[in-house]
Amino acid sequence: MDYLEYKGYKGSVEYSKEDDCLCGKVQGLGNKVLIAYEGNTIGELREDFEKGIDSYLEGCKADGITPAKPFSGKLNLRMTSELHSRVAAFAANAGITINDFINKAITNELKHECAL
Repeated sequence: MDYLEYKGYKGSVEYSKEDDCLCGKVQGLGNKVLIAYEGNTIGELREDFEKGIDSYLEGCKADGITPAKPFSGKLNLRMTSELHSRVAAFAANAGITINDFINKAITNELKHECAL
């Protein structure tokens, strides 16, 4: 799937049968922020996407609040101490960091899921 990108934000591109138009929403902002947009062409969709982001950023500035940022790439992960120990041992034996091991495991799982 492709995404629209603007000012560091990414947005989905979808089709609504019900409304017979293109639509989408900005990804990775958490549950409290929704920026949605629509259009009849990709150009209109992109324009509404960019206007939505600009409007959101201007509103945050006017209200004196910090805008939600897209996913940072940082994730706190909780696991049992036994699993943590096993992951650390496996990563050490493979000569990689725990972070690299977890990234590889997640990437492999997503490849597997997408192939189904």
